Amino acid sequence: MKILLIGASGTVGSAVARELETRHDIVRIGRHSGDEHVDISDSASIRALFERVGSFDALVCAAGNVNFVPLAKMSESDLSLGLQDKLMGQVNLLLIGQQYANDGASFTLTSGILSEEPILSGVSASLVNGAIDAFVRAAAIELPRGMRVNSVSANVLVEAMDKYAPYFRGSKPVPAADVALAYARSVEGLHTGRTYRVL
Repeated sequence: MKILLIGASGTVGSAVARELETRHDIVRIGRHSGDEHVDISDSASIRALFERVGSFDALVCAAGNVNFVPLAKMSESDLSLGLQDKLMGQVNLLLIGQQYANDGASFTLTSGILSEEPILSGVSASLVNGAIDAFVRAAAIELPRGMRVNSVSANVLVEAMDKYAPYFRGSKPVPAADVALAYARSVEGLHTGRTYRVL
């Protein structure tokens, strides 16, 4: 398969590339690195990406930014990054990408554990992650031409515990390689409308 991997240089994206590259043709995509570049917060940039890369069999997005701000200090503008980047960026990858995708193509989006297990200052991430999972369930019943869409929701990564450990006391972190298996299951499997949880 020809797989578009957005966020390919990140911790999760790199693990997904290692998992899939022996079996498929991976196009590595990042904001500033990779074979191609895209700013997922900009729908024009997304459309230009698809015009350059052409048709594809699978798209994986392991990218998306949110702000971490305490609720007491949060303003509407603090939510904008997550809503425009991680949420609408991934939504637009599907809305625009379905026009370029081959019959039976799959889309795999990234949400996260904070939709179910919130942390302090994580309101924006919880909001966005929950919306992504809901979008996946709804979009799955309407996608044409046998296309599929799923999301991956993982716990905090082992590789990120040096930064996030204080927020996840009592949680068992997961290795990025284990998370990559969920993306492979989505890409190479048959299901649609699912959120694959890696806990």
